[in-house]
Amino acid sequence: MIRKRFFFLCLVVIALSSSVISAAPERENSYVAFEDFTAYARNIYHQLNDNDLSYQPFETALKGYLKLAQEGQIEFGSLLTVIDMSVSANKNRFFLIDIEKEKIVHKSIVAHGRNSGGEYAKYFSNKIGSFKSSIGFYRTGETYQGKHGLSLRLDGLEFSNSNARKRAIVIHAADYVSSVFIEKNGRLGRSLGCPSLPQKDYVQIVERIKEGTLLFIYYPEAHYLKNSNLANSSFTTQTTITGLVESQ
Repeated sequence: MIRKRFFFLCLVVIALSSSVISAAPERENSYVAFEDFTAYARNIYHQLNDNDLSYQPFETALKGYLKLAQEGQIEFGSLLTVIDMSVSANKNRFFLIDIEKEKIVHKSIVAHGRNSGGEYAKYFSNKIGSFKSSIGFYRTGETYQGKHGLSLRLDGLEFSNSNARKRAIVIHAADYVSSVFIEKNGRLGRSLGCPSLPQKDYVQIVERIKEGTLLFIYYPEAHYLKNSNLANSSFTTQTTITGLVESQ
């Protein structure tokens, strides 16, 4: 009798274990291999097929994305966010890109710091209290509830944005980031240095990019482009980058 009960309990444990395993998302090894980075980048850019995103910001962002994925600092297969501060704040310049699927999954307007400029951002800083935007590569962190509601912390990965945490540079939504504000004031509103987004679809965007994805704020500043290791990443003639991604 005892043996029968023990055997029955074993079957129950095995059954429960199997259900837990099957319920977990399957993950498989995924990789990208290329011999010519420029050809690889131009092919993806062509597939994105969106004239709102210029090639140079995308190519620079892709260099950093692949380099960090190669080093295991971000997960290959995660989303890449590109913010192009070289264009008017009144136009779409926030792009959320699915590199594996080669498509832009979201785009919108985004604010820059009040001391970075008016309609166009021209001045950037990593200094605390500057109220300017900081260019360069960021890794997204955790979310929290702040004075702007749901907010997403950012960690600067370069000399140009290393004080992001100390400066409380985060992604948050704001009512001054809207077409209504532009129509009333002639330009988008400005933040204290944060890349502020519209209220529409904000929560869904934050949920997709939080905790470990890469964000790149671009501006053709000569000093940055000359000295950024990530922006100047180079790849061998036969580059392979692997990473674990959830299977479809």
